[in-house]
Amino acid sequence: MESYSKRLTIKDLAEDDRPREKMERKGAASLSDAELIGILLRVGNANETAVEVAQRLLSSVNQSLNELARLSLGQLTRIKGIGKTKAITILAALELGRRRSAEGAVNRERIFSSRSVIEIFQPMLSDLPYEEFWVLLLNKSNKVIERAKLSQGGVGGTVVDPKIVLKLAVERLASALIVVHNHPSGNPQPSDKDIALTKKLRNASEFFDISLLDHVIITDGECYSFADNGIV
Repeated sequence: MESYSKRLTIKDLAEDDRPREKMERKGAASLSDAELIGILLRVGNANETAVEVAQRLLSSVNQSLNELARLSLGQLTRIKGIGKTKAITILAALELGRRRSAEGAVNRERIFSSRSVIEIFQPMLSDLPYEEFWVLLLNKSNKVIERAKLSQGGVGGTVVDPKIVLKLAVERLASALIVVHNHPSGNPQPSDKDIALTKKLRNASEFFDISLLDHVIITDGECYSFADNGIV
């Protein structure tokens, strides 16, 4: 008869080392990243507990949650001890964290500077492996009326039609707008296409008496503001 190796679970840990019990006693902040991920994984494999699988996972991304968030479903499932269900659970948790950060930033303040824009979009866009193009629509007090994703592309770029940007701004009666996109390469410098698009948007928005306040390029490190560099 075929035998199967017993999977190690969190229950195999000493009681003081079990992350669920530790969270209950001391709160979530007391847990390490590996322990939190271990709770998501629930069980390990024949040789490792869920926490040990999580530790190995974090080692593969240099202990960086930002790098972990860059992994695709396929990349996660190639790691021993992480099947499709566990990988989806991890990705869902990371996405919730990203959305919480972005939502809090939007609700926290009006837009005062490029730093305000970066606080909203860096948690959302910095770890994406492809480009996204977003617009922030503002009222006369620079409060956010709406934020909208206008396009999604590949690693090398995404295409945006200025007419779509202005149509949305006019429909929402916006007084100003800020456009944002990310560079998955990590290079914050604008391309020639970025500069050309910004000039088109500036000229088109002026026709409708709408101010283009900024175009911000997001990376996982330094970000670039056209306004701060005197281009808009």
